Amino acid sequence: MNTKKKSVLLRSGAITAFATFLSRILGMLRDIAIASLLGASLSADVYFFANRIPNFFRRLFAEGAFSQAFVPVMSKTYKGEDKKALSDLLNRTAGTLGFIVLMITLIGMLASPILTMIFGYGWFLSYIHDEPDAIKFTQASDLLKITFPYLFFITLTALSSAILNVFGRFLIPAITPCVLNITLISFAFLVAPHFQDPNEVLAYGMVVGGILQLLLQVPFILKLKIYIVPKWGWKHEGVTTIRKLMLPAIVGISASQINLIVNTALASFLATGAISYLYYSDRLLEFPIGIFAVAISTVILPALSKIDIHEQKAQYVRTLDWGVRLVLLLGIPSMCGIIALSKPILRVIFMRGAFTAEHVTLSSASLLASISGLCAIMLVRVIVQGFAAIQDTKTPVKCSIISIMANIVFNLILVWPLGYVGLALSTALAAFVNLSLLIFFLHKKKIYDFSKDTLLFIVRALLAGIAMALAIHYTVLDFSAWCQMSTLESVGYLILYVLGGSAVYVITCLMLGIRPSTIRL
Repeated sequence: MNTKKKSVLLRSGAITAFATFLSRILGMLRDIAIASLLGASLSADVYFFANRIPNFFRRLFAEGAFSQAFVPVMSKTYKGEDKKALSDLLNRTAGTLGFIVLMITLIGMLASPILTMIFGYGWFLSYIHDEPDAIKFTQASDLLKITFPYLFFITLTALSSAILNVFGRFLIPAITPCVLNITLISFAFLVAPHFQDPNEVLAYGMVVGGILQLLLQVPFILKLKIYIVPKWGWKHEGVTTIRKLMLPAIVGISASQINLIVNTALASFLATGAISYLYYSDRLLEFPIGIFAVAISTVILPALSKIDIHEQKAQYVRTLDWGVRLVLLLGIPSMCGIIALSKPILRVIFMRGAFTAEHVTLSSASLLASISGLCAIMLVRVIVQGFAAIQDTKTPVKCSIISIMANIVFNLILVWPLGYVGLALSTALAAFVNLSLLIFFLHKKKIYDFSKDTLLFIVRALLAGIAMALAIHYTVLDFSAWCQMSTLESVGYLILYVLGGSAVYVITCLMLGIRPSTIRL
């Protein structure tokens, strides 16, 4: 790979990471607004449930399987420089995907009580037995009718994002989620206080945000002189390839999401607040995943897809190795830092309004359990792209099915002694199962192996992360002191600990021999 291509890839990664970081900051502000409004109450459990179901389908049809299947096919068509073939592919893909997702959206709205029964079976049992938690079932069913249309608009947005990414336009797709976050923040602070039911206001805000996200991308698609006229194309050659790749990849890319849905279903049997605690800890888990893993995997897929693995295997291996090293260099300190600062982070971000110190303590328990799987989840995001680039979606499916089954087994073993913490820990363990299987099959197919240098790199980064965590652990203030601080004071102290911990990590990395050249492509 020449110097110019290296520069383009690194610049694209930096742009995507920055835009995604901005989006995640706004996403955190959104969660702060929701936590202040709902806390970890019955209303919060219901809203997060109604939010999670359409977002689960979004991961299936939009960000996950579709992107993995569509980007390689479009990249090859675009590389062939046949404008008519590219236009036909886009028209047929938009028409076919749009119609299918529209039908799923309508069915989801009509069948919201059935979906609520399936994914919130504990609430359904309370409903049929006329128990106090019965209201959760009825409210969740009603909210699901409102939130489900979000799926349709966000799927079309994902299609637009994939097109822009193939054309090398990474900034707009990465910054698009900011629109949803700004919309929900506005609805939480400006609209919800004027209504009796804040849940319903936030549900409508979610749909409005989905529409605005799509509208943001339309001008940039038109600027590329791409004019999409949706047409049905189930048997179109390109669409056939996409759906054949997409259907098995639906399971392959979404193991962690399916695990979260299983967790949500089991949490419906637990006390009020369980779903909320899992949600808040999951949001902090998603922060480094969204900034680092998503940015790196988004950039690496088009790069890998343009490489002929038979003729350029060394380049393919170097590119994938670059993704592995970079995601771990960033993921390890994120994991260690959050472990050392779990309560202070939750206190600074969420403890206000309806969110109390008790909620911080309870949420931190699930955060510690779930964050242990952070690096495994991040690595899966990158390594799966290695399979997607060579249009092998069956192998990740096998791995994901096994990891989902493992998650269910872990859940059944851990949920009764540990409650919602056991559910969070099960997701982390399942991620390690998924990662181990993916690495095994890469080795078996003789596609990619961790080199000795990479294994040594991982050990060094882990040692640096542990050194950072220990330095923070032995200097951090007691949680009671954090509770007595003002918000501004707590933010200042947290920034100092983050900067100090980062300095320890960087210095230790340098002392152990990790140099910028070790992550250079």
